[in-house]
Amino acid sequence: MKCPFCNQDNTRVVDSRPADDNCSIRRRRLCDECGKRFTTYEKVETIPLIVIKKDQTREQYDRSKIEAGVMRACYKRPIPIQKIKEMIDSAEMDIFNREEKEIESKVIGEIVMDKLKDLEAVAYVRFASVYREFKDVNTFMDELKKILE
Repeated sequence: MKCPFCNQDNTRVVDSRPADDNCSIRRRRLCDECGKRFTTYEKVETIPLIVIKKDQTREQYDRSKIEAGVMRACYKRPIPIQKIKEMIDSAEMDIFNREEKEIESKVIGEIVMDKLKDLEAVAYVRFASVYREFKDVNTFMDELKKILE
């Protein structure tokens, strides 16, 4: 591992522990050249996941797309960013635990909506309205009735 300060590659690990998300390892490192400390995170490399979109095209899974959609749904809502990140981590874990090489985008959307429903009702309805492409007010009202029941 190269030191981010002096760019030398003789660094050593002085402490290792699970990161807060329990999906990665946090390592404190010490540079033998300049003596500065820095932190790195190690995460297991997962099998590349291919997403099958509505039009049947395929693309590589991209977490940032889920993050962008959830952040838009949670815009100006009283939800701590940590809770949002935990929800996205949980959704991503559900996606990868299916152990499939390909997954339909609608399955990903449903997983995210289930998680959002538990997080915050308004964010859920916002996400659902875009994801399910509500065509009119009646469709919107039907979804609201499901939440209220």
